[in-house]
Amino acid sequence: MRKVNKGLVKRKYKKTRKPQRGFLFVAGALAFAAVAVVVGINLNLAFAGAGSTTASTLGLTETSNLDNTSSTTVASQAFDADESSLLTKATSRNIDKAVNEMLAKEEAAKKAAEEAARAAEAAHQAEIAALQARSAGDAAAAGLEPVDWTMSHDDFVNYWAARIDAFLAGYPLAGQGRTFAEAAWTYGIDPRLSPAIANTETTRGLNCSVPYNAWGWGPHIAFSSWEEGINTQVKGLKDGGYGPMITYAGAQRYCPPSPDSWYRNTISSMAQI
Repeated sequence: MRKVNKGLVKRKYKKTRKPQRGFLFVAGALAFAAVAVVVGINLNLAFAGAGSTTASTLGLTETSNLDNTSSTTVASQAFDADESSLLTKATSRNIDKAVNEMLAKEEAAKKAAEEAARAAEAAHQAEIAALQARSAGDAAAAGLEPVDWTMSHDDFVNYWAARIDAFLAGYPLAGQGRTFAEAAWTYGIDPRLSPAIANTETTRGLNCSVPYNAWGWGPHIAFSSWEEGINTQVKGLKDGGYGPMITYAGAQRYCPPSPDSWYRNTISSMAQI
């Protein structure tokens, strides 16, 4: 059996182990460096992650605040819209109510006016009938043509204005036929009575003692115009009970000193119209 030289083996082993320890040292240093790098990277990543998380958290917070603000604004707008809608509906109802009340009042006023107009027309027709009957009786007693009070206003005025103008032609009262006719219609007096009295008293305005008083009215009241004098005298005939037609009782009141001649002369003048 071959004998092994132990000393030689030991020397070879020693030579062999030196390089292994150096290699292991280098390997260990590299490993430590690698670990340090890895740890550094992880730390950086951790810090970066923390910063990202903070930023992300802040971003979420801002987004959340914006979302809350937006939600509040939307809710407020919705409330305002609902309130505006309610106010619009309430206002519309109030307007409708006011309009309906106004229309109802107008309708009631219209009906009242129509009823008043019908009542006035009925009263007018009754007055015309009474006037027609009395005028016809007085005209018959005086031997005169009765006045037709059933004529329309325009027909009445036009008819009698022409006849009165023909009677007054050539005298100071000429051209006042329409004024006499209008006053007669207004006060329900025979349209011939006032111009006839003017002829009896002053010869149709030729012998007035005061301006524009052709009737001896007052007996000495001055007027500013023929129109004023005519309307005042015809109204006085109605208010004083001298009309609507000439009567002997009226002659006695109008001219107490000589009612007979006054009555005859005035009837004569009326017959000419």
